[in-house]
Amino acid sequence: MQRKLKEAQGLPADVLRAVNDDQRIAVLRDLQLADAPADADFDRLTTLAAALMQAPIAFVSLIESDRQWFKSCLGIGVEEIPIGVSFCAHAIAGGDEVFVVPDATADPRFADNPLVTGSLNVRFYAGAPIIVSGEAIGTLSVVDTKPRPTPDENRIGQLHSLAALAASLFKIKEDNRTGLAARAALAREEKRRVVAVEAASLASWAWDLRTDTIECDTLFPELLDLPPTTRLSARRIFRAIDRRDVKKAEAEFRAALATDEEYIGEYRVAGVHPTRWLAARGRVIEHDEEGNPLLIFGVNFDISERKAAEERQHLLLRELNHRVKNTLATVQALATQSVRHAQDPAEFLVAFTARLRALGRAHGLLSDHEWRGIALCELIRLEVLPFDEAENPRIRVSGEHLLLSPDQALGLGLVLHELGGNALQHGSLSNPDGVVDLSWRVEGNRRARRLVLTWVESGGPRVEPPHRQGFGSILIRRSLSKILASEVRHEYLPEGVRAEISMPLVDF
Repeated sequence: MQRKLKEAQGLPADVLRAVNDDQRIAVLRDLQLADAPADADFDRLTTLAAALMQAPIAFVSLIESDRQWFKSCLGIGVEEIPIGVSFCAHAIAGGDEVFVVPDATADPRFADNPLVTGSLNVRFYAGAPIIVSGEAIGTLSVVDTKPRPTPDENRIGQLHSLAALAASLFKIKEDNRTGLAARAALAREEKRRVVAVEAASLASWAWDLRTDTIECDTLFPELLDLPPTTRLSARRIFRAIDRRDVKKAEAEFRAALATDEEYIGEYRVAGVHPTRWLAARGRVIEHDEEGNPLLIFGVNFDISERKAAEERQHLLLRELNHRVKNTLATVQALATQSVRHAQDPAEFLVAFTARLRALGRAHGLLSDHEWRGIALCELIRLEVLPFDEAENPRIRVSGEHLLLSPDQALGLGLVLHELGGNALQHGSLSNPDGVVDLSWRVEGNRRARRLVLTWVESGGPRVEPPHRQGFGSILIRRSLSKILASEVRHEYLPEGVRAEISMPLVDF
């Protein structure tokens, strides 16, 4: 405040108080007029004021705490002047009256004013305050370079009326600016809502219960598998719901209306394959005088992927329960047979641990693939290649890409592990020159395809058939017993062990 008073030290104290009134300054700032561009509507007012008073100069000015600037100006090319030399500052301090100076050179308040002694040569001044929201924010003024008598009451009244028009014009402009800003904000909000709704794939709708019509966006009928439209009836919507869900959906909706709670529902769309699930959310936003619902806003969105994931999860849980029972039975059999055929506890521990790891690797692979089709080459990579040497590969693998069922993968994984372990301990992989050829092929037609996998060892020590059948041989022969129509041939030929496994293939 001190800075403003110092700059305006040419003004009397009462004028300074009027200029720096906080309420007046607040109204002026709320109008957001500072340095606004020229406006033809205000130019018309200054032209009328000049013609009314037959004066060469007229202007609409706004009074800030440190300057007077011109919203419209006729007759001079000045944009603003310091508040300390302002005639209009005196005018707004005079309240609602028109402020008149007939001859500035004869008025001690203005005789030494630069506007009077300088090139503008101001002599006569008449200014009517422009009052907005009860505060004088500026003036509509006329100026002459010659002294003039005080105008008659009629002209003073007309100048006052023109100032009131200027005040109304300021208010209209402000209301229009505010309205435009509100509409722009509303448009931005609507665009934001549309972008958010589209990004989330939400279908929005408004249900008028008085007419039983639903205004909606184009996505809503698309989700319901209906022809494109933006207006639907409730009957048509409920007919689009799968008959397995329609009674429940309608009951939940009616219950939500009765209790005035948010409606939350899920249902399938009739006649759509694969199954399409929709979720619905709605809320009453308008009631009549008696509290009955009139208007409901809501959204629908596709939850088919979520429902499919839930169904897969249920299937996996059921499969897991089944697999756990089978695995426990398998582990029990492995333990029993490993003990029965082991010569000492250390041998049992080694054999049993290795077989459990093989079983665990197969289970891990199945879990990674959610117990669906398992690639044969991936199973071989886990169960067989660990017996090979990375620097000098001696297990030669060949065959086309095939998928196995979970049972086939578990059983075949144990067989391959047992074959690899035997080859490393006793067979062709037990000396530097031995190799294993592991290959597979598909036989039969499309309706009865079979996998034929062969394991052929060569280059190892001469093979002698065992005097007694160990658990490894039993495991190789029986691991696929749960797979119908499977066959395993395991031979101890002099040149090397040979195994052939045959099993039906399942289409995935």
